[in-house]
Amino acid sequence: MSTPQLVDMHSPEFQHMLQEAIRATLEEFVRRNELRARELSLLERVVRVEEQLKALTEVLQHFMKATDKRFEAMEKRFEAMDKRFESLQQEMNARFEALQREMNARFIAMDKRFEALLREMNARFEALQREMNARFEALQREMDARFIAMDQRFEAIDKRFDALEKRLNFVQWALGVGFTLTNLLIVLSSLWAR
Repeated sequence: MSTPQLVDMHSPEFQHMLQEAIRATLEEFVRRNELRARELSLLERVVRVEEQLKALTEVLQHFMKATDKRFEAMEKRFEAMDKRFESLQQEMNARFEALQREMNARFIAMDKRFEALLREMNARFEALQREMNARFEALQREMDARFIAMDQRFEAIDKRFDALEKRLNFVQWALGVGFTLTNLLIVLSSLWAR
């Protein structure tokens, strides 16, 4: 057997070996603790999530109860409003029926007044129509006599215009022939003068 040798602690070899051993031990310790730290962190997170879920569930239950109470109160209000609307509808129906009866009575009275007024107006219009017809017939006779006189005047004027038109046509032809002959003489004399 070999006897253990004493190692010099100040030697660089020993210090190097010691550093390597400490480094390896520390790395192993850190690696194990990191895994444990991760597991602990995950466990803490799971616990926090569960607690938050419990809190949210409680808040949600409280909210649901409050909402149910509000809906019940709203239903009571709607029932009260329905009752008010029904009573108001009945009251309005009664008023409208009374108003309808009153309006029907007034319309019947007005129809009678209009019928009497219509008969009176028809009698007046018939009398006025007879009077207007007599006036129009007299006026028509007078206008017919005037139109006959005017027609006779227009016939006399038409005869004058026909005579004037014949004269103007003759003068127009005479002037046209005169100018044509004059131009012909000028052209012939200028041709012979050359």
